Amino acid sequence: MTEETAPQVRPLANANSGSKPVRDPKKAERYKRFLIGFAAILAAAGLLWWIWIAFLAPTGTEETNNAYTNVEVAQVTPLTGGPVKAVNVVNSQMVQAGEVLLVLDDTDQQIAIDQATAALEAARRKVRQVMANDTSLAGQVAMQEAVIRTARANLLQAEAALDKANLDMKRRKILAGPGAISAQELSDALTLQRDAEAGGTAAKAKLNEAEAAASVAGGVRTANRVLFDDTTIETNPEVLAAKARLHAAQVDLERTVIRAPVAGVVDQRRVDVGQRVQPGAPVMVVVPIENMYVDANFKEVQLSRVRPDQPVRLTSDLYGADVVYRGRVVGFAGGTGSAFAVIPAQNATGNWIKVVQRLPVRIQLDSAELRAHPLRVGLSMHATIDLSGAH
Repeated sequence: MTEETAPQVRPLANANSGSKPVRDPKKAERYKRFLIGFAAILAAAGLLWWIWIAFLAPTGTEETNNAYTNVEVAQVTPLTGGPVKAVNVVNSQMVQAGEVLLVLDDTDQQIAIDQATAALEAARRKVRQVMANDTSLAGQVAMQEAVIRTARANLLQAEAALDKANLDMKRRKILAGPGAISAQELSDALTLQRDAEAGGTAAKAKLNEAEAAASVAGGVRTANRVLFDDTTIETNPEVLAAKARLHAAQVDLERTVIRAPVAGVVDQRRVDVGQRVQPGAPVMVVVPIENMYVDANFKEVQLSRVRPDQPVRLTSDLYGADVVYRGRVVGFAGGTGSAFAVIPAQNATGNWIKVVQRLPVRIQLDSAELRAHPLRVGLSMHATIDLSGAH
């Protein structure tokens, strides 16, 4: 057999040699193009979805985790002063409305009540005396009226005597011309006339004096009657004022027992037994945890569709996502946090940079849910407002 016609013998691959089969380049190229196309489709779909969510799709909620619990705490402030006799609560203790928190020593208040009681009885006696004086003053007025009547009668008598003396004097002057009477008789008649004139003047003075005395007596009685006119002893102004002072002393005595104004948790206790407290100085606070609300600080760009009474879904870091609170928007703060800061931002500067502001939104929580899962002031919350139905 020649070299040209000899059959080509291909060597057999050794099964145990470990060599890999040769890949088809065309198939590899097609597979690569498929992967690149698929990745491009996924990227395009993701980009379209992001554009839809970010710019085109109308969102139905607004949410923030910049939210914290808050409450209107009740200040416990003594309304009367005195040393502390007993303190019945400690911080973190739960109390009910009306429960006794602390008791002050009431010695000073008891003394004040005794003094006010004595002053009330003295006022009643004084009013009774004023009323009794009216009878005496009425008698004086009547007596002065009698004196006036006597003075008028004496004046009439004096006027009659003067008329008679004037007539006698006129007659004697006529008789004295022809010498029918002596000069002595004429002189005696003149003396009688002058005596009658003096008597009339004295009678008029007595009448004027009696009338003036009667006027004084009447004024004194009128002034006295003003003190009790149209009143009884118990409705007299002086008695009423004394009663008011007694009532004030009794109120101060009641205020030595200081009670919880609301139900809640005691906090910030700063009073101990033996300490003397002053009226108006806070001694503790009571946190009404069942009236808790949330201040959610939303960005200003989130609030265009937020309205009062919209429902809110809230979760707390304390209980986690398993406990959901249902609240409602009740209002918006009057300004941003930066506007009410101790040192507000000065935006009228040359290097001003715009910063998105946040506005606190108050969200009221449900009391029943708070009783089931109590919260405390300042806890972090996550708030999601449902914007459905917003205008």
